[in-house]
Amino acid sequence: MTPFPAHLDAGLLSPVRAGTPAEAAVGDGAWLQAMLDAEAGLARAQARCGTVPAAAARAITAAARAELLDVRQLALAARETANPVVALVKALTAVVAERSPQAAEFVHRGSTSQDVFDTGAMLVAARTLRLIVADLREAAAFLGDLAAAHRDTVMAGRTLALHAVPTTFGLKAAGWRELLLDAAERLERTARDGLPVALGGAAGTLAGYLSHAGEDADPAAVLEELGAAFAAETGLARPVLPWHALRTPIADLAAGLAHTAGALGKIAADVLVLVRTEVAEAAEPAVAGRGASSAMPHKRNPVLATLIRSAALQVPALAAVLHQCLSAEDERSAGVWHAEWQPLRECLRLTGGAAHTAVELARGLTVHPGRMRANLEATGGQLVSERVAAVLAPRLGKEAARALLTEASLGAAASGRPLAEVLAELPRLKGVLSREAAAALLDPAAYTGVAGPLVDRALADRSPGARQAVEPRPGTASSGVAGAHRAP
Repeated sequence: MTPFPAHLDAGLLSPVRAGTPAEAAVGDGAWLQAMLDAEAGLARAQARCGTVPAAAARAITAAARAELLDVRQLALAARETANPVVALVKALTAVVAERSPQAAEFVHRGSTSQDVFDTGAMLVAARTLRLIVADLREAAAFLGDLAAAHRDTVMAGRTLALHAVPTTFGLKAAGWRELLLDAAERLERTARDGLPVALGGAAGTLAGYLSHAGEDADPAAVLEELGAAFAAETGLARPVLPWHALRTPIADLAAGLAHTAGALGKIAADVLVLVRTEVAEAAEPAVAGRGASSAMPHKRNPVLATLIRSAALQVPALAAVLHQCLSAEDERSAGVWHAEWQPLRECLRLTGGAAHTAVELARGLTVHPGRMRANLEATGGQLVSERVAAVLAPRLGKEAARALLTEASLGAAASGRPLAEVLAELPRLKGVLSREAAAALLDPAAYTGVAGPLVDRALADRSPGARQAVEPRPGTASSGVAGAHRAP
């Protein structure tokens, strides 16, 4: 057997993202390609501005291919410089020199490691967000179908783990859908406006770039032209200021990913309640071999919801690390910037894995209305006691009606009898509420409020967005992402 490479992260301990599109989009190869794309984009932008020959920019772009470099060697070399860009620039320069010696001197011209890494990180984020948003919208479309199909399917609403009042599964599914659409829109805004190029030079003054523009160059014009060109070449937004130590883009991205993971986690948590043996109101899609227990042949575990929930519990904690990195010292940090890299990658791939998993869960979730009805009857009408109290309040007084229903509910629970029978036998209700009237008031299906209209409103309000065409996913790690540019 061939020894397993110690450096390869195959996802053994993170099955939620193993094999998903987001995993590939943030892997070492994809990250390396994104940094190379940043180098190539910068060279092309400088060529637009006349500080790099066009032929050199073309040569650099042609050489900026991840498969031409050894990512493991770059990783090992990064131990000597605390970031991978120094070794990357050296390796890229060597590849360019083999093909076009005169172009080699223009690699990384006037730039600094953080410009390249941060721009690459934003490219990785943009490409991964596109995958996540596509999955969120696809899952939301399936949830919309569930909401419409079960608009009036009555089930027990649960608060603090206990039966509260009736609701509908349609309203629950509509709520799930709303969460995913909110998350998708938030990530779309981030991808459009909140992922900027990094262009600051050694200490955020762009002095290195200006030094190649000529003594007579207008610094403001160079800033304007180079910034616009770099943003156009990468498809990223244009920041007002260099952001080496102003980490708002990372913090905003982290917040959006934490929100998305939490939205997915809410769905997973609900499903995990509904599939419990004693609840059995829903079931995950049945796939041969999935959910098998190593010890108990009868079990089919809810693995999709479990995977999603595992990501939802991790991403907010990782996002907290990224928010903590807002407290960066000086013009470039020692250790704070470096601490962002792995948590950012984990946030992207865990959220991406959860969103991808949610598509399958939403598409194949089986709903059991009969079981929902049976569970409604488990308390003998007690979960509709609020309605009876409201009807009796004008006749008996609010507090008296509430006290009477509390007493009757406790009696029904103790005796195991339906609440309607207990109410009918109370002396204080003689001539006030008949057995038949009590039974009618305690029908759960007649006490779902405006659940149905709420479902209708949610589906009508967000329908175009939920059903919009999903962009084709990028086929390679170097695929570009379109984005609006925010000018200074």
